[in-house]
Order: sequence, then structure tokens, then C-alpha cells
Amino acid sequence: MKRYLPLAALSLLAFASMSFAQTTPAASPSPLPKPAMSKAQIRGRIIATEKKLWEAWKNKDVKPFKANLSADSVMIGESGVSGKDDAIKELANTPCIVKSYELSDFKVTFLNSGAALLTYKGVADGTCAGTAIPAVWSSSVYANRGGRWLAVAHQETPAK
Repeated sequence: MKRYLPLAALSLLAFASMSFAQTTPAASPSPLPKPAMSKAQIRGRIIATEKKLWEAWKNKDVKPFKANLSADSVMIGESGVSGKDDAIKELANTPCIVKSYELSDFKVTFLNSGAALLTYKGVADGTCAGTAIPAVWSSSVYANRGGRWLAVAHQETPAK
């Protein structure tokens, strides 16, 4: 009997390990998640997008506005509050002539992991309907929508 005891223990161990292997599902390989952008990368992307929008305004090019404004975006300026479609129509028919512009004093404040506030100063050399374009303090809110940082709000206040 003593000679069968090690054999019985070994058999029990073998059956137990096979039983455990059958009840534990094998881990399936899953795709690796995309590496998250750092805050510095997001900050750079937001500032670059804002610069693209100013360049588009200067050139009266509506394509960057269509691509970088969220569908529910809101713009606030001297003429009131407008949405994306109205802002694009206004840009296409603007009486503004912009020779050059300069943007400075950028600051990005993260409101949470999916939203950021950009503030800066904009100075343009040009006219709108014959009146000099004033320097402005601007703010834009960007939100991560489906992995893309889109402008959801923009506001300008004349600088003194």
C-alpha cells in the first residue's frame, strides 16, 4: 500500500491540474491600446489648430473651419453668438482684408482629460469693412471628440 501512495498523489495532482486548465479560459491576445498623447503634445496640437484657423481666416478659407470646429461649436464676437454653419457663411462673405497677424501669450488650461481652455492675444494688420481690426484677447475651448481635439467655443474681446 505504501508503494501506491506516491502514485496516487501524483495521479491526483495530474487530474487536478488538468481540471483547472479546463475551467480557466485562455487569455486571448488583444490589440494594444494606442499610446495616450501627453499634455505637452495635446497643448501643441491645440495651439497649432488655432494658428491654422487664423491663417484660414486671413485667406478666407473655410475648409479648416469645417474640419476643426465641432458640429455644436459656438462663436461669440461683436455681432453676437453664432454656430458653426453661420460662422462659416460669415467667413466666406467677410469684408475683412488681413495682411498679417501675430498670436502670442498662449496658455492652455486642462479642464479635465477631454477638454482644454486656450487663451491668447491676437493682433492683426488689416481692415474689416474699412475699419482697422482691433487687437483681441481670445479664448477657445477644445474637446476631445472621438480622438480628435475640436474647437467647441471661441470668444474674442478687444484688447486695450
